[in-house]
Amino acid sequence: MLITLRNVNKVYHMESVDVPALQNVSSDIAAGEFVAIMGHSGSGKSTLLNLLGCLDKPDSGSYQLDGEEVSRLGSDALARIRNRKIGFVFQNFNLLPRTTAQENVELPLYYGAPMRGVERRERSKTLLTRLGLQDRMQHHPGQLSGGQQQRVAIARALVNQPPLILADEPTGNLDSRSADDIMALFQELNREGITIVMVTHEPDIAKYAKRVIQMRDGAIV
Repeated sequence: MLITLRNVNKVYHMESVDVPALQNVSSDIAAGEFVAIMGHSGSGKSTLLNLLGCLDKPDSGSYQLDGEEVSRLGSDALARIRNRKIGFVFQNFNLLPRTTAQENVELPLYYGAPMRGVERRERSKTLLTRLGLQDRMQHHPGQLSGGQQQRVAIARALVNQPPLILADEPTGNLDSRSADDIMALFQELNREGITIVMVTHEPDIAKYAKRVIQMRDGAIV
């Protein structure tokens, strides 16, 4: 299994109130799956995605990623795992506004193993060309449409060749045609062997996944 969760709990402490975000969550996601996580606001789906992405740690329980127990690792070790094994795609794209599309894609390469500038540029160029942005590589995010910005974000997520892509409402800021294009791209990437875990509240988007996990009140139902 690429992802193994066992009895994972997470509680947020809000002033004098404890708010359970995840309650005894157990699940397995095999390498090569395309999974959608659905649920109403407050159901725990975003908290779960943050844990899967090593952006947060559970209060109790076990999380194994690619056979490695990561739930108790320190921040430096988690950062290395994020850079090596996980690509992130966000609803708001999270691109640097004063940086070109190509430079945005190259950014994760600066935090991994040393790589020559020509190699960084070639890898980013190859990805952007594959995603149909060969004529937009030197454009800044503000000069791109929403769909084009999300393609840049996907290229950035792929640039370190991770086995796992985590997507948080990746079509939330897109029109329906752009959303369909992005989901078709995810399906293509998944067919090539990349595992994709996506949070969405839209049934029309979840249908692109191979499996749906429903959450309610911090638990898988």
